[in-house]
Amino acid sequence: MSRHGARFKRLVVDSYLREDESYASAASKHGVDAATVRKWVALYQAHGDAGLSCKYSRYDAVFKLSVLERMWEDGLSYRQTAALFNIRNAGCLAGWEKRYHAGGIEALGPRPRGRPMSKPPAPAVPVAASDEAKSREELLAELRHLRMENDYLKNWRP
Repeated sequence: MSRHGARFKRLVVDSYLREDESYASAASKHGVDAATVRKWVALYQAHGDAGLSCKYSRYDAVFKLSVLERMWEDGLSYRQTAALFNIRNAGCLAGWEKRYHAGGIEALGPRPRGRPMSKPPAPAVPVAASDEAKSREELLAELRHLRMENDYLKNWRP
């Protein structure tokens, strides 16, 4: 959730636009950063009140590529591009650009989420040979071993 609501953002933007203040003075008056005021004003000027509302979205690879192409064609900065397309985090554009140069449009697609596994889990019992290749005695010995292990674990108390 956003730290500041749309009503507060509009108050700060109005303070900057109507009271003829600088970004820094409007920011200090309302207790926010000047860069934040600059971003809110740009969003408001480009999109109106919708630019100040909370927005949670994911973008597909085609949209990301179109944003990057527009940024390159018009020579826009990350901040200007973010304001133009109503993207909340201008910093993500640098990541999109880096990934596109590294791997093309496929790299702009969805990435796996979560923490990567360091290595696949090892099987509980190493399999030396298939069960069909084992003799009857080997299978019975393995069965006895597994039953003892199972009984031990069932009766174990911490």
